[in-house]
Amino acid sequence: MAPDKSQFRYEPAPPIPTYDEAIASGAGSHTVFEAPHSPLDATDHTEGHSLLGGTASSSSNNDQPRPPRGYRPPTVETDDEGEPWGSDDDSDSEADHVRREMQEMEIDDSSHRSQSSWGKRIGRFSLPRWKWGWRLPQISLPRFRRHDANASLESATTPATNNDTNNSNNQEQPSSGSRFAFPTLGSTALFLMVARILALILLLGFVYLIFVYDVFGNMSRRLGSGMFNPSDIRDYLQNNISANQIKDNVQHFTSYSHVAGTEGDYALMEDIELLFRKYGLEDISRDTYHVYLNYPKADGRAVEIIDDKAGNGKGKAVWSAKLEENDRSTGLIGHQTLAFHGHSKTGDVRGRLIYANYGSRADFQRIKDLGIKTDGAIALVRYYGPQADRALKVKAAELAGFAGCLIYSDPADDGFTKGDTAPKGPFMPADGVQRGSVSLMSWVIGDVLTPGWGSKDGVPRMKKEQTKGLVKIPSLPLAWRDAKVLLQHLKGKGHRVPDDWVGGVPEVDEWWTGDHESSPIVRLKNDQDEKEKQAIWNVYGSILGIEQEEKKVIIGNHRDAWTLGAADPHSGTAIMLELARVFGELMAMGWRPLRTIQFMSWDAEEYNLIGSTEFVEQNDDMLRKDALAYINLDTAVTGNTLHVAGSPVFKGLLMQVLDLVRDPYENATLKELWERRNANDLEGLGAGSDYVAFQDIVGTSSIDLHFDGKGHPYHSSYDTFEWMEQVGDPDFVHHTMLGQVVAIILYELADRPVLPFDMPHYAEKIRDWTGEITRWVEDQAKAAKKDAVPKELKTSLESLKKASDAVLEAVRWFVEWEHEWQASVVSTGGWEPSGWGRRRCEFNTKMGSFESDLLDSEGIPNRTQFKHVLFGPQLWSGYNEAYFPSIRDTVESGDWALANRTIAKVADIIKLAAVNLARGTLGEDQIG
Repeated sequence: MAPDKSQFRYEPAPPIPTYDEAIASGAGSHTVFEAPHSPLDATDHTEGHSLLGGTASSSSNNDQPRPPRGYRPPTVETDDEGEPWGSDDDSDSEADHVRREMQEMEIDDSSHRSQSSWGKRIGRFSLPRWKWGWRLPQISLPRFRRHDANASLESATTPATNNDTNNSNNQEQPSSGSRFAFPTLGSTALFLMVARILALILLLGFVYLIFVYDVFGNMSRRLGSGMFNPSDIRDYLQNNISANQIKDNVQHFTSYSHVAGTEGDYALMEDIELLFRKYGLEDISRDTYHVYLNYPKADGRAVEIIDDKAGNGKGKAVWSAKLEENDRSTGLIGHQTLAFHGHSKTGDVRGRLIYANYGSRADFQRIKDLGIKTDGAIALVRYYGPQADRALKVKAAELAGFAGCLIYSDPADDGFTKGDTAPKGPFMPADGVQRGSVSLMSWVIGDVLTPGWGSKDGVPRMKKEQTKGLVKIPSLPLAWRDAKVLLQHLKGKGHRVPDDWVGGVPEVDEWWTGDHESSPIVRLKNDQDEKEKQAIWNVYGSILGIEQEEKKVIIGNHRDAWTLGAADPHSGTAIMLELARVFGELMAMGWRPLRTIQFMSWDAEEYNLIGSTEFVEQNDDMLRKDALAYINLDTAVTGNTLHVAGSPVFKGLLMQVLDLVRDPYENATLKELWERRNANDLEGLGAGSDYVAFQDIVGTSSIDLHFDGKGHPYHSSYDTFEWMEQVGDPDFVHHTMLGQVVAIILYELADRPVLPFDMPHYAEKIRDWTGEITRWVEDQAKAAKKDAVPKELKTSLESLKKASDAVLEAVRWFVEWEHEWQASVVSTGGWEPSGWGRRRCEFNTKMGSFESDLLDSEGIPNRTQFKHVLFGPQLWSGYNEAYFPSIRDTVESGDWALANRTIAKVADIIKLAAVNLARGTLGEDQIG
């Protein structure tokens, strides 16, 4: 049924009041506004009285209720120009303007609070060690309290109180000619105006803080890491190092052999590169070098006793050494590696066999003193002893006139007399052979044909005969199983050895030296493949820093192995890759360090530290400028005793970190265990692993960490996953602990605002080492001159002492800046004031440069690759550390004039390092 249209009547819009009418009736009106219910009864409601509240006549009626507080009568303005009651009268434009101004004072009901969570917390390790626990607060954006829509609706429907009525009646009315009516006291408009002014003040204050404290300058660099609590990151690193993941890595890496430059080595490089990508590292790259390597031939090696009835040394073999270990290749992909010496000399020589104990220069001198001729003889020496470096054993034999050298593992040093042997124990079994390089790494490191520059295609190369890094007589390693036969054939020949020369080989009832007349003739054959430009491959991955991206904290481990290498190197490889995984997870969560972290997998370390050295030589200028620290992992776990060697700058940080990591077997922290065995300081850095090039060539502060045991089947085919799982670290607990220690050290070095270098401890160690070298030089001088120390030598030694005192003074002033920085941060509620961030970065850079300032650009005399005046191997110390190596070398050479010049030069370098550290803090004259 259609509706009756007659019921709907058009009601014309009421006349629009003038502005004066509106304001005249608004103050006294008490008409309650109600929306019309429908057009049918519109005339029965107040809608017909007035759009602004009521008619003029109703304004005098005090009995009518007033509009509720906060209610604003609607205006006639509209965005709809076609509205029939819109006014176009020019006379009303002034009123319209006022209405617009009044409308613009409204605040959006739908708004809500806003807050930002920018900030960087400085946690326990983030401030200097003498005052931990401060934190930087989060920055919050200004909070604007906005009108609540529900509250407005509620107030619009609630009758006003009598007080509201009285206040309304007492309000002063603006004149009809005013363009702007100032809000009256207590009105909503006044409240809103004050609120807006306060909000504007807050906003301007916030903008001021942004510029004063360089928020965007500092926080844009720290936003990634600043949102993470440092203690939470340390907890995450500790709790997420997975023993099972490390175990799986070791098992995989030991499933095939990978001698440097071989197919297995290349395949493992690809595996590590893929893992770097999987873990989310950045700037992943391969770095190829072409270097001199040698490889054994299956039928190219022999050690034989020759029947010399004819007296010409050309008889047939009556005995041949087995050379190879028992076959342990079950489950191995490929073959078991052959026993040989890396970088050994090719040759086939015969000579009388002479036993010379550990093969030190002193041992060969003793042979000479006994009147035994050594020219053309074959030396038989044992591993370890005071001359641990196998290369220096061969070199000493060469200098003594021997034609060849055999090195065997004696049970007295590494075998059943020490304890259980592999595979059930840590010591070398009867057939175990210790492979290794005989290149002279304390003389030349890296590719022996390109000392001082990276071995890239097209660079100059030396001839093998020109380099000082290669020995000039052939050599081979032996198991004591083979050495026993040789020792037995020496019985009654030459001289009975002194007691300290007697080894532990069973069934050798008498130990004799042999001689040049009656000893058996021994043939040593070493025919091998030699590659002068063999490709090797480093692989790198990074986590880029957000404050000082160019500054680098580097962690490295070598990948190549003589055999399967469960302990050496893959206990370290597995830990490094686990750190890459965990740090990659942090990066995926949004964390980034302040400085760049670089993960590096080195190749050909076993030959002569080649991969790392070539990288350093190729990038030496960049590393001197920007490399802050190098962390080395090599043979990381072979037992349960922690050893740490490194620059003194790491002492304070190391002690802090060791106090966080607990040994579950001992129920004690690693720091407590460290102190129980009186390991009061870091051990020195000699030669023997990839830290050498970083510390000694470019002056990058380096540290090497590992858990040692009683022993392990070093460089033999017994260094397998099964040995590690059953003997070395059955539950991979020590792998996990070392991973936790290194992870926190790496994090602190890369992300603590002030680089955590222990400069005071370094200064103290320089003073101590100066005292030691001074006493040593004086003793050597007295022994050589048999009188008082020469006056000029005393003068140079006094200059050295003054230089060490200058370092102490410079460091004392230098560290004061860190106190100032901390005070400034604390005084500003945890924020770094404008300009201090740049100064802090400069402070860190200067700390990192101190080590490189201790370099002698000309290098140690006769060994110019080694440039650090404090660290480095001595000419004949091999693996052992030797502080002030250039001074020791020149003094032992007997050239006292050169020694005196060297001491004076070292003193000048140390003093200049002190001046550079203190420059900008105090004048040079104050530390002179």
